[in-house]
Amino acid sequence: MYNIRFDFSNPDIMQGEQAYMVPIPGATVVGLALKNCVILASEKRVTYGFYLLSKSGKKIFKINDRMGIACAGVIADMQAIARTLAAEARLYELEHNRIMPIRAAAKLLSYILFSQRSAPLWTETIIGGIDDLGPHIFVLDPLGSLIEDKYAAVGSGAQIAIGIIENMYKESLSPKDAERLAVRAIKSAIERDAISGDGVDTLVITKDGAFERFYPV
Repeated sequence: MYNIRFDFSNPDIMQGEQAYMVPIPGATVVGLALKNCVILASEKRVTYGFYLLSKSGKKIFKINDRMGIACAGVIADMQAIARTLAAEARLYELEHNRIMPIRAAAKLLSYILFSQRSAPLWTETIIGGIDDLGPHIFVLDPLGSLIEDKYAAVGSGAQIAIGIIENMYKESLSPKDAERLAVRAIKSAIERDAISGDGVDTLVITKDGAFERFYPV
């Protein structure tokens, strides 16, 4: 994933001579909403351009026992989003004495991202969880565009991962089978995407709570 920026102070920009590319870390992240659960999964490799920064990056964040987010992009921006959303969700619980609805959390995150549009947070985000209306996942881009879906993949390996999910997704899958599908989709992306790799983290969210696991490649 790359962001193309231009130096508009140079008149030669009209000929495109001063265009340059700033490398933004890639990733592969998937989310699935099923009948009784939500699955979030991501790989762990952290890169900057052609440099491997870390093999143990955390791209999935548990917000509370019913909600989590998974991100592709800049690690610092992911962490800032996770901290902000966790604080807002906790404040909602204290004020209303109930867990924040997933749609409300997604809209709040959308507003936060849009408010930063002049200096965007470089993340693609999947937020998922279970509330009184059932399981949900929402996909957000760096500017806060918000889409609800049954399953989604974002990041540099998304095109590979989404093909696996579309072929095998069923809303009636059990949490265990759905987790296996998410892990398989991430592992398939790892095989073909050089900036994804080093294992798979999952977050399985059910009415009984949210559970994190790691699967080596």
